[in-house]
Amino acid sequence: MPLESNARIAKALAERGYNAEREAVTLLAGAPDPTAAVAAAVDRAPDDALRITADHVREAIGDSDRSAASPDEPGQSPVETEGSSGPDSGEIESGPESAVGDSGSSSAGPDSARNHDRSSVDADSSRDSDSPRNPDLRDIEVGNDMTGRSTGTGEYADFVTTFRDRYERLSKILRGRVNHRPAEAIADMPGGSDAAMIGLVNDVRSTKSGHWLIELEDTTGTFPALVMKDKGLADVVDEILLDECVAVEGTLADDAGILFADSLHFPDVPRTHHPGGADRHVQAALISDVHVGSDEFMADAWHSFTDWLHTPEADPVEYLLLAGDMVEGVGVYPDQDEELDIVDIYEQYEAFAEHLKEVPADTEVVMIPGNHDAVRLAEPQPGFDDEIRDILDVHDAQIVSNPATVSVEGVEVLMYHGVSLDEVIAELPEEKASYDEPHKAMYQLLKKRHVAPQFGGHTRVAPEERDYLVMEDVPDVFHTGHVHKLGWGKYHNVLAVNSGCWQAQTDFQKSVNIDPDAGYAPILDLDTLDMTVRKFS
Repeated sequence: MPLESNARIAKALAERGYNAEREAVTLLAGAPDPTAAVAAAVDRAPDDALRITADHVREAIGDSDRSAASPDEPGQSPVETEGSSGPDSGEIESGPESAVGDSGSSSAGPDSARNHDRSSVDADSSRDSDSPRNPDLRDIEVGNDMTGRSTGTGEYADFVTTFRDRYERLSKILRGRVNHRPAEAIADMPGGSDAAMIGLVNDVRSTKSGHWLIELEDTTGTFPALVMKDKGLADVVDEILLDECVAVEGTLADDAGILFADSLHFPDVPRTHHPGGADRHVQAALISDVHVGSDEFMADAWHSFTDWLHTPEADPVEYLLLAGDMVEGVGVYPDQDEELDIVDIYEQYEAFAEHLKEVPADTEVVMIPGNHDAVRLAEPQPGFDDEIRDILDVHDAQIVSNPATVSVEGVEVLMYHGVSLDEVIAELPEEKASYDEPHKAMYQLLKKRHVAPQFGGHTRVAPEERDYLVMEDVPDVFHTGHVHKLGWGKYHNVLAVNSGCWQAQTDFQKSVNIDPDAGYAPILDLDTLDMTVRKFS
């Protein structure tokens, strides 16, 4: 089989039981006969070698220039020899069915400790900043970033503008499924007519007879719909949140004063959605909720994670996506000051920046803020101000708003910190949304095509000319944090990942019965969207 890309070279070597330096893969891909070059390089490798180096390849293809050879000896990465990979390190590896199947997965895997000597990652690491990993192949674009575009003043008219934009964009998705009529037009239709309306949920309540009354609102007015208990729609009604956009089809009563519902529709993700993928083997680490500054920040687990990023095994990890709460913040919850290791917010960011420097320097970093970060609490949250950006000027990190869409080598990743998950879990039945299975709550947001549909509750919403919280385009990956629980699964071919945290249980979390999943790093294959979850605590 012809080897047409670096990804195929890496796969061919893996099938022979070898890892490889990135430079070695590039040399093999550029050989006149890559298939023969792979075979020759394997022959040149010592019997006890675990990876193919650039030296092996140059010897195999007859290149006499040895000046750029890797300083590492095969299989002798100092971190690798200390047990940074494999089952003993607490690694959780799964294929596409078990790791990201429709049934999803919550935190699991063996508990183990990885206490590394920080000096073991030195200048000879295969991930040293002097050895960039094909940066020309990288492609990253950010969309839906509202940083610097805030227009709202908090006036009533601003909220009207936001909700009109929400309605217009979500109703467009639904109009292809129902024969929609505005509320004022339905009110003028004769009794007994078939009708359908798309609107924002103004109210939903049960009647004395056990039916459900849903009041929908569009730009022309409101109209009530009655869902009879014998229609088999109870499961759907259980999922409805206030202020979300839904479509109702049915028949008008004889006096045309109410719509008897036959079916309910959410904007939803089409079952025909086909996710994108990178054209080479490259990975992204999805993490969130680092909480530097807390006295429960798990520094040892973080060091183990960054140590591993410097090993040959982590060569494909070229992207790091952080979904908010880089620091613990100040005054976020009652008596928080008693649980702070660093009490100044700017010093917290300075400490986080030092920890971020441990990540290989050629890693592409994208981060969004969370509710513990020094930005406004109302969503959408703009990226940090200039003072904090200057502190976080590490690895040329891209700092964007919460939420934002990041296109990584053809894979559309929706990054959202996840405050609305608290509300979804509180409002919906446990089998549909829970802290133990946070990805199921994320499924509900995908179904509603909005990251924070309910207004006026726990989630604060800032009025803008555009509702930046709408999922107008379907993402390939939906990445959240906030709830400090690990969970992942697929919904209509969209991978939903809640990435846990890097903070051990605080006294406040004990008081609200939160047992965090800490020290995990989901590693996403951008070419296949398979995922491996690694545990570093």
